Order: sequence, then C-alpha cells, then structure tokens
Amino acid sequence: MPLQPNVASAAFLIADPARAAMLTTLVDGRARPASELAFAAGITAQTASSHLAKLLAGGLLTVETEGRHRYYRLAGSHVAVALETLASIGPEVRPRQRPLSADAQRLQFARCCYDHLAGRLGVAMTQALVAHGYLAEAGDKQFEVTAAGADWFARMGLDIASIKPARRGLARQCLDWTEREHHVAGPLGARLLERLCENGWLMRSKASRAVQVTPKGAASFREELGVDVASVMRAACAEHRHGADHGGAAGEARAS
Repeated sequence: MPLQPNVASAAFLIADPARAAMLTTLVDGRARPASELAFAAGITAQTASSHLAKLLAGGLLTVETEGRHRYYRLAGSHVAVALETLASIGPEVRPRQRPLSADAQRLQFARCCYDHLAGRLGVAMTQALVAHGYLAEAGDKQFEVTAAGADWFARMGLDIASIKPARRGLARQCLDWTEREHHVAGPLGARLLERLCENGWLMRSKASRAVQVTPKGAASFREELGVDVASVMRAACAEHRHGADHGGAAGEARAS
C-alpha cells in the first residue's frame, strides 16, 4: 500500500469545536496554560485536559513545563498555516449576519498570524511593499526582496542578509482568511512584525491576537508606505455596516 499523509487524523482533531477553539487561541504563537485554554473553549478543566492530551499525541501542540505549571503552544508555524488556510475555505458571500463585535473587528483589522502581521492592515502593508517595488511576487507563493527593498528594510533596522530563509523561503505569501488576499509571512514576515513593534509602530495585545497601531505607527505607515491607517479602518467599518444590512462581505470575518 502506498504511503499516504494522515489527513484524516489531523482533520478529526481540528474538527471538534472545543479543540478548534483552543488551537485558534494559540495561533498568535504564544504559550498558554490549560486553564486559559479551557476558558477560551468554554469547557471544564478536566475536559480540556483530555482534549490537550489528544492534540499533543496528534502532533498539533507541544508543551513546556516550568515548575508545577504546563504551557501549551502550537507545534509550529505549519499548524498555524493549516488553521488559517482552513478558515479561509468557504463561500465569499454568506447569509445575513449580525454586525461583528468590537473584538472581532479588531482581529479582522490587525492581528498576529502566528508570528507575522495579518488582517486588513497586514494585507495593505504587503500590497504597499509590492507597489513600492520592495517586494516582488515570485513563483511557488513566494515574495522576493528587491535591491530597493533591501535598502528599505535596512532603514527599518532589518539586515536581509542576516535573516535565515526557512524551508519555504525568506518571504512567503500567506492567504489571509478574513481578507482572502495575501500578506507576507515566513522569516521576513516574522522579523518585520517584531521590528514594527520595536520601532513603536505596533503594539501586540497581551490578551488576544489583536494588534494595535500607535499614533507613531499611523504616521509612519503613511510616510513610509503610503498606507492610510484611518482609511483602512473606515473601509472596514463601512464593509461591516454594508454586510450587516445586505448580507455582504462582513460575513467573511469569522474572527475568533
């Protein structure tokens, strides 16, 4: 019998609503205790323990022990990519729904996709990097850093030559599950998010995957890349209102 990937096993583990909720909570790349994951999934600690054991055995999670405490995280970026890709599958126009909550709107606008910037802002930033000629679309869902891009990233404090490419390259095109367009991922995407936070453009939330743009960041995005953060936010709000009234694009944002 030919060797086949065990898709069914991983799919079975992800398909359970409680396990899916716990996995989604960990997509920002951080490690969390079982109690926090149980709360996120709306289940008891005992039930969470059973689910976590299955996710560990299935290779979707890893665990770190510090003293008496155990902290769980995704087994790697490949798990986050799988979850984000699954979330993007579905009809683009969905039935009429209630308006998104404030938390869901913040996640759709800007969030961490494991270790890089996603959401409407992540897509807008990526499109601006391409439009300015700093990134160029390449084959196999990759981005190439141009000479002009290397100079720009250097001004941002990133030495492209010092960033080690991953198996799938330096900069990968990651399909954004709320916007259905690509944002930049891979080692470059991870270092860029880290640098934007260090430079004071962005602030990561301690309680969720949401990312906040600082006043300095709003000005810098406009000056450096021509991205008007306020316009991006207004467009998102207008889309939510239209979707709530007419069953439009707001239904796409299944943020959690």
